[in-house]
Formats: sequence, C-alpha cells, structure tokens
Amino acid sequence: MTAARTQHGRRAAVAAFVAVLAGPLLVACSGLQGGKEGGTATGSGTVTTMDVADRGTPIAFTGTTLSGAKVDIADYRGKVVVLNVWGSWCAPCREEAPDLVKAAKDLSASGVEFLGIDVRETSRANAEAFIRTYDIPWPSVDDQGGKTLLALRGVLPPTATPSTLVLDPKGRVAARILGPVPSAITLKDLAEGAAS
Repeated sequence: MTAARTQHGRRAAVAAFVAVLAGPLLVACSGLQGGKEGGTATGSGTVTTMDVADRGTPIAFTGTTLSGAKVDIADYRGKVVVLNVWGSWCAPCREEAPDLVKAAKDLSASGVEFLGIDVRETSRANAEAFIRTYDIPWPSVDDQGGKTLLALRGVLPPTATPSTLVLDPKGRVAARILGPVPSAITLKDLAEGAAS
C-alpha cells in the first residue's frame, strides 16, 4: 500500500511539474486574440491565423545578421515576410529546414521575403554550418542576446524554438506556427493568405 501511494505521489508531482511548465506557454500563446487555432494534420505544430481586423500593431525590431549586415524589419514593409526562429542545436529546426527552403523557392516569384532569427547558439560556426547544410538562402538575425525575441514578446513564447511568424505587408502578424512548420504547402498557403 505504501508503494502504491508513493507511485501515485510521484505521478501527481510529475503532473504538477508539467502543468507549471506548460502554464507560461499557454499564457504567452494568449497574446494573439481573435485568431483561429487548430492542430495541424501532422501534429507537428500549432497554426494560428489572424483575421485582418485582429492583427494588431506592426512588429518592430532591429538587429545584425550572422554576416554582419544591419537589419530593420520596418524595411520589409509592403511585402509578406516569413520570420523563422531557429537554432542549429534544435532537432525540429533541422526537420523543418527543407520545408522552409521549398516554401521560399515556391514563393520567390510572389515577392515573399524570409528572415531567420538564430537563437542560443554555442558558436557562430554551428549556425553557419546549419545554413550551408540546408542551403538556406535568406539572412538570419544573430539573436544570441535575445533582444529580437524580447521584441516579439506577447506574440511568441521566448522558448518556442522553432516557431514561425507570417507578417502581412503592413508588418502585422497574420499567422503563427509554434513548433516546426507542418509542410511547405501549409507555409505557402499562410503566406499567400497574408497578402490579402
């Protein structure tokens, strides 16, 4: 009987610990109100789309790319932008990379821009190797200090890697994926939907 109580107590403690960890994620996700949420068909990530009236204010941040160029997201106004948070250490980031590259190629004629946000790297060499391995054609902001993610608070949980935002031409969040992109087709559809 004591062993059964101990095992039940351990299960309760684990459940409480998981609830504590999940709490901030659920609170952070609530920053996008008025959206339509649903799991993807593959269960790879959660997609949220925003009605035009509920898109809020434009995203604002500046930074420096891994190659040393200055970037201001305001310079992308007038175009749909896909922002992808990634790190070379992140296994789901490696899984989604081919879908991101395919979507970028498919959307290039539409003028959709891609911009990465590289987080929590142990070395720049690792990030550069990731970019070479997956033939990533777009620049990435070097966000080792977390300044860019801080600018996205209320839109993205700070530990949600990978995650992807699709910005409309006014720079507002039109769609969000928490976790790896489900497919290139899903991302293409979200980007095309953000243009309207």
